[in-house]
Amino acid sequence: MDIRTGLGWDNHRLKLGRPLILGGVLIPSEFGLDGHSDADILSHAITDALLGAVALGDIGMHFPDNDPQWKGCDSMVFLKHAAKLVREQGFEIINVDTTIILQRPKLKDFRLLIREKLAVALGIGVECVSVKFKTAEKVGPVGVGLSGEAQAIVLLLRP
Repeated sequence: MDIRTGLGWDNHRLKLGRPLILGGVLIPSEFGLDGHSDADILSHAITDALLGAVALGDIGMHFPDNDPQWKGCDSMVFLKHAAKLVREQGFEIINVDTTIILQRPKLKDFRLLIREKLAVALGIGVECVSVKFKTAEKVGPVGVGLSGEAQAIVLLLRP
């Protein structure tokens, strides 16, 4: 039996007029995250955690931000690709635990929807996907509303 963990982290600047997408869910907001793709920090962090757990690099190796084909891309494409690679290596995804760090807007009403969307993309039950929300207590770039961050850890098993 082979057990692996993977750790992922992502951050992006906030930008007025951009859509705020977290875990594939559009969140009503006057600002969003700025990036080459849709800048979904949560999906990016989980993608990196999955790739790292099976030692297949990081999101930038698979989806370079200087490649025009990924401009504005739905980050769920990246997440599904990473989950497919994990399964091709003979692993099953046991669980995913995540934290979004964003000063505003409040996200608690979107927790279940985000969990459900991620569970479908990963091919696991919603009970295996945890999504937590934190502010940065008005400290640092996240706390003063300049950026947002996400962290993820995954547990994989190859029987």
